Amino acid sequence: MSNNNAAVVEIAQTAGQFTSSIVLQAENKYIDVKSILGLFTTLVSHQSYELHVHGPDADEAKKAMIDVFNKHGLNVNVVAE
Repeated sequence: MSNNNAAVVEIAQTAGQFTSSIVLQAENKYIDVKSILGLFTTLVSHQSYELHVHGPDADEAKKAMIDVFNKHGLNVNVVAE
């Protein structure tokens, strides 16, 4: 994983570009991806995450979020709902 601080900031900034709700599930915790503080307390490189995206621009948001997670070496799966 690249620099954790850079990953957190870029993930939150990317999520902030969308109106859709973007929630990261890490085990039993649910974190609003637009919350930098929530991400700082949750992201670790060796964990797998699930991403829940709902809203009018969900398709674009899913693609952008997958790209930014992959860029930083974070394992994420988008949950189809």
